[in-house]
Amino acid sequence: MTGKLYLYRDIVTANVSRERLRTAVDKDVVTRLSRGVYTSGDQRPSRLRALFVRLPEGIVLGHESAARVYGFGGPGPIDDPVHVIVPAGTVRPRIRGVACHEAVLPVAAPILIDGIPCAPPARCAVDLARHATRFGGIAVLDAALRSGTCTADDLADEVLLHDGLRGVCRVRELVRLADGRAECAQESHLRLLIIDAGLQAPEPQVWVHDSSGRPVYRIDLAYRERRVGLEYDGRSHLTPDRLTADRSRMNWLGNRGWTMRHFTARDLYQHPAITAAEVRAALE
Repeated sequence: MTGKLYLYRDIVTANVSRERLRTAVDKDVVTRLSRGVYTSGDQRPSRLRALFVRLPEGIVLGHESAARVYGFGGPGPIDDPVHVIVPAGTVRPRIRGVACHEAVLPVAAPILIDGIPCAPPARCAVDLARHATRFGGIAVLDAALRSGTCTADDLADEVLLHDGLRGVCRVRELVRLADGRAECAQESHLRLLIIDAGLQAPEPQVWVHDSSGRPVYRIDLAYRERRVGLEYDGRSHLTPDRLTADRSRMNWLGNRGWTMRHFTARDLYQHPAITAAEVRAALE
């Protein structure tokens, strides 16, 4: 059957010799997807699905790998490495490229995606945030909300289930601060830096309109009433075309009463106190 997975032990049981199987693989009639797992036909299952055929029942895709499936994991392929959640008491499979995380907390209701059981998105977000730094945690939670796969209530409910586990107190606080409007990790970091300095949280992704009410420019973080805008400038802002566009944007906003402050990675991670002081001064 096209796209069906075959285990080596089942092939042998069907009286197919090793030589015949090897010939079929050499002729591309059969494809070896994973150790002991084969398929035939044009529509071939993914190697990730083939991997799960080898894993004991109850193991689910989780952490960074499942987060990438949902659209809020970090950069990189889903299977490099494959992060799985292993129920407590289950023998950890020793497979190259598979990172096992023993579950103190069971995964109650896995979600089946393309034939692969995955931990729910809120579970993935909280698991990742518990093991991340404070900056890393807020970025994960913001990204999870931005992906649309879970809500703030989902995250809050999930945190309750993790009560008493390592890092849960930090995550409980971060869930209350999470905002799905943040568009990159650095924006999330800048917003948290400002909050930790005792300042009011800025609003992410604020549109500024012209006199006719047409949205013209969008600011990374802003205080609408005080017309103070904060921008994170990454490497993409260093090209001549981008610098020209940024200068035009700054002039347009300045002419309409906006005070703008621009920050880089160096400001965020090497001089956080100075960055917070600049925001405070702009607000005052």
